[in-house]
Amino acid sequence: MNTTKAIIFDLGMVLIDWNPHHLYRKLFDDEEQMKYFLANITTMDWNEEQDMGRSLQEGTDILINQYPEHEANIRAYYTRWDEMLGGIIEGTAAIFNQLKASGKYKLYALSNWSAETFDIARQRYVVLNQFDGIVISGVEKVRKPFPEFYHILLNRYQLKPSECLFIDDNYRNVAAAEELGIPSIHFVGPDELLVELKKRGIIPDTNGPIASA
Repeated sequence: MNTTKAIIFDLGMVLIDWNPHHLYRKLFDDEEQMKYFLANITTMDWNEEQDMGRSLQEGTDILINQYPEHEANIRAYYTRWDEMLGGIIEGTAAIFNQLKASGKYKLYALSNWSAETFDIARQRYVVLNQFDGIVISGVEKVRKPFPEFYHILLNRYQLKPSECLFIDDNYRNVAAAEELGIPSIHFVGPDELLVELKKRGIIPDTNGPIASA
């Protein structure tokens, strides 16, 4: 029996194609050098500090002090951040639209995202204004996978964990949600997500194609 009342989406790499490769392929001629830079200089751990509220300027200055030889490429991370946005992930957007149209579920977003860059995305993507609520780490000064971040959304919108479904591409974040009693799906792609939602009875299991976004 489907008891789900609220569906919680991660945003980057689930609904929105955010990827530093979109920018840095323009800046590096060598793919391996680009991968090294992103893995060892502008790391995900470093980026998550900005997602948790550290200013973009402070984060940039810290790295430039550590790696002055990479200053130009470090500065590009946020001065050209919008070039990391590749667009909406159409399959996920189509699922979102079908869930929205059904009227059966409240739809929320819980995202690790800098408060300073989120407005750029919000102005670009209409779907970000169609959620019933959005909780952004850079605003709250805490992020996934810390339990406090999930609790902010649950408490703010008076949600019961067992009546929610959480979708995230980072298994670390999925595991943290499940520890709190929130049923979760590890996102690997829109097709697999659709199959899982049908399996759980959230989207009707019909043979017809899902409507495009």
